[in-house]
Amino acid sequence: MTTALFDYASAGRVAGAYLQPLLEAAGARGVPARDLELAAGLPAGSLDPLPEILPAGDYVRLLDIAATLADDHHFGLHVGERVKLGTYSVYGLVLLSCRDFGHALEQTQRYEQLAHDLGRSALEVDGAIARYTWHSRYSKQARHLADSVFAGIRVFGDWLAGMPLPPAELALMHDGGDPALHGEYVRVFGALPHFNAPANVAAFDAQLLSWPVPNADPLLYPVLQQHAEQLLKQRAQLDAGIAGQVRASIVRGLAQGQVRLAPVAEELGLSPRTLQRKLADAGMNFQQVLDQTRYALAQDYLRQPGLSLVDIAFLLGYQEQSAFNHAFRDWAGINPGAWREANT
Repeated sequence: MTTALFDYASAGRVAGAYLQPLLEAAGARGVPARDLELAAGLPAGSLDPLPEILPAGDYVRLLDIAATLADDHHFGLHVGERVKLGTYSVYGLVLLSCRDFGHALEQTQRYEQLAHDLGRSALEVDGAIARYTWHSRYSKQARHLADSVFAGIRVFGDWLAGMPLPPAELALMHDGGDPALHGEYVRVFGALPHFNAPANVAAFDAQLLSWPVPNADPLLYPVLQQHAEQLLKQRAQLDAGIAGQVRASIVRGLAQGQVRLAPVAEELGLSPRTLQRKLADAGMNFQQVLDQTRYALAQDYLRQPGLSLVDIAFLLGYQEQSAFNHAFRDWAGINPGAWREANT
């Protein structure tokens, strides 16, 4: 259980550079950053100037909010189309130094967390077919998120290749929205994806993995890899710092009652104000750490058939099951019973 908790809770950020295409796509459709801040309930100046990092949950909410404000059914696709080399920060430079596409996808699996914590990539080869799977950390109903990720991969892949790549056979977990508007998927991906799939997967000819990356400079790879490894190490140290201490305190206190900022700060030998400042320096606040921790634990508990929803609500520090149900719907987009049915 502890592993799942820390995997999720430490994975709650989006780099400012990764946020940029969302802001550009919204701005191009007449929705400025200040309107997004207001609609999302974020403090003024949270998005402009561009923050260094943003909580991943806020990013996902902003995708849906911007789609609504812009009245753009395919906002996620249009965000992905604005991906550039700088969108992926250092990890993008690592990809540019890879000898071939197989090497680039290997590096993606290790370093994508430097750009975002929205999900994780996996690659497997079965004979002549390669399958790239993107495991989203959010509900399959997060359509704009999945669309933005795969559109971004498509755009960046074409850019790396210096030419349009052959269309992959794409399967997406969401329902695709209005079928009358599916032509936009064909325009972006070159073929219509399969919707309501069990996983987000792009299947393609495995020979593509051996395609060289034109204009790549493999001599730079060791230098860039070393830099990326240093950033991963720094991140691990940060996650083991104040946020990790707060998460551990929350886990200890949840089953004993509702966790609050003041008792956690006292346990850590800090004033509430100092704890809030330290968390802000780490790019988060107490409520975000509490929600992430509860969500991670909830997923673990829901996979245990012997625990009822009432039991789980109690273990997470809720006095009423209805409060847990409401919170879980905010996190996952579906109620906990439906999530359990789909994931066990």
